[in-house]
Amino acid sequence: MLLLLAAAGLVLACITLVLYKLSLRPRPAFAQERSCTTNNHGRRVECALPTLSDAPTVHLSVVIPAYNESKRLPAMLQEAAEYLEAQDEDYELLIVDDGSSDNTAETALAWAADNKLKHGTLKVCRLLQNRGKGGAVAHGMKHIAGRYGIFADADGASKFSDVALLFSHLKEENGLGMASGSRAHMVSTDAVVKRSPLRNLLMHGFHTFIRLLGVPHIKDTQCGFKLFTRRTCALLFPNMHIERYAFDVELFVLAGYLRVPVEEVAITWHEVDGSKMHLVQDSLSMAMDLVLMRLGYTLGLWRHS
Repeated sequence: MLLLLAAAGLVLACITLVLYKLSLRPRPAFAQERSCTTNNHGRRVECALPTLSDAPTVHLSVVIPAYNESKRLPAMLQEAAEYLEAQDEDYELLIVDDGSSDNTAETALAWAADNKLKHGTLKVCRLLQNRGKGGAVAHGMKHIAGRYGIFADADGASKFSDVALLFSHLKEENGLGMASGSRAHMVSTDAVVKRSPLRNLLMHGFHTFIRLLGVPHIKDTQCGFKLFTRRTCALLFPNMHIERYAFDVELFVLAGYLRVPVEEVAITWHEVDGSKMHLVQDSLSMAMDLVLMRLGYTLGLWRHS
């Protein structure tokens, strides 16, 4: 009898914990997080970030989530700016500093000044508390000035000029469209084969888990190189719940619910040292987030409109 009561208590505790987790929502942005710092003729100036209800003022916004990325960020910015400066369209680089403890923000602003980027081209938004990659991406994408928005990892692992491939494959319907970079074609290349056996095991396990949870048509959900129309950003990112690494999967789930056309596009990618991911710990966290996501949407506790 005591054993049955203990088991029932454990089950009840687990259900209570799951319901509590499902009730949580991303915190609202602090007032200071709705502004950014940019360069203006050698001076640092603060300005308000736009919202998705504002009219776009540039063609493309590049959102770069960054947590302690002072070492890897400059090379990525250099590659992105060189490509974008050669195009005919205007752009912005929006770095979302996700509560870094190093000088990520200063590094980005100094790089912009050294490269003489015009006023407002590079903006740095500082989050007062670390939110996780998904939270930083969502915050940035809700404050883009572009007709289109792309988020790209600060490590520069994705070849930035492949944004042209994303645009060429983007299928817009009624202003909606999403093109996601993919590394699935590289599964037998050295970039993947030479990873540790543990990392490859976790990668394959994660992909299997994703297929079971309802995203079977996407071969690579986790590539940090995704392009959206402005209207798509307005539909997806305000409805996001997951703020850590599994947020990419929720994007595809939401896109399915909201009938956003999605194209998966093979891009060039290479491994870059300095990953912030802790394999076992973050893999377990991602698995839990995926289970919560499926429960949340299936039970109607998470809204998608």
